[in-house]
Amino acid sequence: MVEHLVSFKFKEALTASKEKELLDALYGLPSEISGIVELTAGRNETTETENIQGYTLGLRVTFTDQQALLAYGPHPAHQRFVSMLDGLIENVIVIDYPISEKRSS
Repeated sequence: MVEHLVSFKFKEALTASKEKELLDALYGLPSEISGIVELTAGRNETTETENIQGYTLGLRVTFTDQQALLAYGPHPAHQRFVSMLDGLIENVIVIDYPISEKRSS
């Protein structure tokens, strides 16, 4: 499996309705894109405020494998979500890593 983490930094604070619209779109992706094992997303509510650096929305997607992750990027449903971000984003951080089996101590 592969973990896909994304942190979003917006040019301006999102309204509650815009945040809900984006989160609803994200939570709809698993029903449209095969290879997604699990998806979670939400507002950054960390108490480590010195580490936020303006990133206010997070996304975690677990994929069955690297091929599923590669198919996700250009998928029309994902591209529809990306188009919803036009003009809103200041920066995005993406981290992808394979999920390895439990490590022995």
